[in-house]
Formats: sequence, C-alpha cells, structure tokens
Amino acid sequence: VQLVESGGGLVQAGGSLRLSCLVSGFTFDNYAIAWFRQAPGKEREGLGCITVNDGNTYYEDFVKGRFTISTDNAKNSVYLQMNSLRPEDTATYYCAAHEDWGAVAGPEILTYEMDYWGVGTLVTVSA
Repeated sequence: VQLVESGGGLVQAGGSLRLSCLVSGFTFDNYAIAWFRQAPGKEREGLGCITVNDGNTYYEDFVKGRFTISTDNAKNSVYLQMNSLRPEDTATYYCAAHEDWGAVAGPEILTYEMDYWGVGTLVTVSA
C-alpha cells in the first residue's frame, strides 16, 4: 500500500499549486482520503477530505473557498488544488486514507485514525 504525494514547491503569495496523491495497493473506492499539513513547530492539522465512492467533500473553514479536493478514479489519484496561497500555508502536506465505504464527508473523518499515510510534500509560500 502506498500513498505518494507530489506537486509541492516554492510559490509566491497569491499563487496556486496543485498537489497530487497517487494511491496504490488498495481498493480506492472504499476509502475516504484526507489532506493534512504540518508547519514547522506546529501540530498537524486537517484540511479537508473526500469520500471516493460518492465524491463528496468537506473543508475546514480556514481553507474553504481557497482549497479544492478532487479525485481521478481512473488514475487512483486525489488532488488538492490550492489557490490564493499565503505565507502561513507553508507546511508539509500529507494525504491519508481511511477505509470506510459508508463514511460521510465531514469533520469527523479528520479525527479518525488513518489507515495509511503518504510521506508528504513540502509547500513553501514566499511573501
């Protein structure tokens, strides 16, 4: 089982990045996929999630309207489109998977113990 993030890098404030999470080794449709981030010296925080079988999404308020989560089921991939980036968005971003066919996209998913984690991709937003 693998989750591999990509797409991180250096971007100026106000810019955009799209992160990808390539999933392999399990039945994609049975999972909820969540995005988290951790900035240096800070605790990990959940950003949002998507339930793959129905495509429903949930976002925390602090990213709502700027970040969008989507999937390409044919490619077993989940994406995090990040717009209007701010220096405080600088962090390592992680995707994680929780197996639950009946999961409802909502804040609870971000509190579940995730079954699998990616290794993260660094996003740096310069002022």
